[in-house]
Amino acid sequence: MPTFPAAIRSRLPNVGTTIFTVMSQMAHDAGAINLSQGFPDFQAEDALFERVAHWMRAGANQYAPMAGVPSLREAIVAKVEALYGARYDVADEVTVVAGATQGLFTAIAAMVSPGDEVIVFEPVYDSYVPAIELQGGVVVRAVLGAPDYRPDWAQVAALVTPRTRMIMINTPHNPTATVWTSEDMRALEALLRGTDIVVVADEVYEHIVFDGRRHESVMRYPGLAERSFVVSSFGKTYHVTGWKVGYVLAPRALMSEFRKVHQFNVFTVATPLQFALADYMGDASRYLGLPAFYQDKRDRFAALMRASRFELLPSAGTYFQLAAYRQISDQPDTDFTRYLIREAGVAAIPVSAFYADRRDDRVIRFCFAKNAETLVAAAERLVRL
Repeated sequence: MPTFPAAIRSRLPNVGTTIFTVMSQMAHDAGAINLSQGFPDFQAEDALFERVAHWMRAGANQYAPMAGVPSLREAIVAKVEALYGARYDVADEVTVVAGATQGLFTAIAAMVSPGDEVIVFEPVYDSYVPAIELQGGVVVRAVLGAPDYRPDWAQVAALVTPRTRMIMINTPHNPTATVWTSEDMRALEALLRGTDIVVVADEVYEHIVFDGRRHESVMRYPGLAERSFVVSSFGKTYHVTGWKVGYVLAPRALMSEFRKVHQFNVFTVATPLQFALADYMGDASRYLGLPAFYQDKRDRFAALMRASRFELLPSAGTYFQLAAYRQISDQPDTDFTRYLIREAGVAAIPVSAFYADRRDDRVIRFCFAKNAETLVAAAERLVRL
């Protein structure tokens, strides 16, 4: 039988399988403890599942409105006003999406045309660059350097050109677990004043900040809010990453363009999940308690690792912990993570995977969104190295 096609013209010729999938598969094949991919190994509350079952039985199983069920949009708008003092219109300025990755992709597709430049901060989450390149955009990289991974605003200002269409930011930041300050947000606000540059703010870890810090959402800063798509995730907040439900907020003019794309690449999101989340959001303690919940896990993991030869970097937010390993090995980080699976039975992520040039500072990322038993078992293995 003839083979078709003889050659495929790939639109992403340099993209393979994500590092998260690769490491999780290796962990599965080796029977290793998976601290690589960012997902909890514990369940959400039964109360959330009961609301899903209720709405399924109640008949909420057909298409929801394209922008999301009204009760969920109302709950989202009420939450962000209470937390950040930002007022969004329920009808025209909030859209429920099929996970944050879809929200990010759709915002990029709606705004970026061929030749437009988009500034990202490296190490950069792996979905950003392919989405930009699929639109014909040009990726421009600002570097967050180890070990503190702070933005250099003079560097960022030097990267802005007349072709800059968008800046993508992520705080709390994956993979570095850093949290931007109010000074960072004011610097960005000042930099963009008088320009037509759009911001995409990935705030999926908005509720996971530690040591009394405040999440500095772009929604707190009028000069940023007026030009920003804000992307958040119910999966991260409520321990249900597999549901793939999130939301995007933006001023009316931006959201109008967003929805033009959203209606054709997703259209709408699972109806009973939306109604259930609307009900569940009525108890604000379920997200206001997340900082203490995850800070306890961070501190537990750090205490368990104290006897190891890993150097833990500060973790100010997210549910990730960076660790330098030079006292154990001088292997490149990708080789070292394979060694960890093979010799210690623990999976982690090499941070070089988040850099285009595979810059390697001999730092890896662990996920501590795990049961206490998982963290104890992993630490026992890592301490032996």
